[in-house]
Amino acid sequence: MTEEFMIGELAKRTDSKVPTIRYYEQIGVMPTAIRAHNNRRMYRNSHIKRLMFIRHSRALGFTLDDIRDLLALSDQPNHTCAEVDKIAKNNLENIQKKIRVLSIMEKEMQRMIFQCHGEKVSECLIITALADHAIAEKIKMTTSEKNDATITNHLG
Repeated sequence: MTEEFMIGELAKRTDSKVPTIRYYEQIGVMPTAIRAHNNRRMYRNSHIKRLMFIRHSRALGFTLDDIRDLLALSDQPNHTCAEVDKIAKNNLENIQKKIRVLSIMEKEMQRMIFQCHGEKVSECLIITALADHAIAEKIKMTTSEKNDATITNHLG
C-alpha cells in the first residue's frame, strides 16, 4: 500500500509552508491531493518529488510559468529537450543580467561608503547621495578607477 500523509506532513518533509502548497495546487503546478474518506487532503511521495522539483526550480530563479512548462515537458519523456534547453538558457540570461545589475549596485555602494568619512549624519554623503540620485552620479564620476583598489581595501 502507498504511504499517504496530510498536508502538514508534506510541508514538514519538504520544508515548505502549507499556504504555499495550497497555492501551487491552485495554480496547477502541484497535482491535486487525493481526498480521504473524511474529505481530508492526502499526499503521496509523488507529491514530495513534485514539490521538491518546484522548490529547486524556484531557488534557481525559474518563474512559475517556466516551471509549469518544464513540468509539462517532463511528462513527455520521448520529447526533444530543445524546449527545456531554451527555457534554461533564458533563465541563465536573466540570472546573468541580474548579476550585472548587482555588480553595478555593489560598486555604487562601495563608492558611496568610500566617500563617507563617518562624521556627522548631516554631512554624510551616503544619506545625501540616497536623497539625490544626481549627487550619487556625481560621486560615481569623481571616484576614479584608480580608487577602486583603495575602495576594495577600505571595505576589506
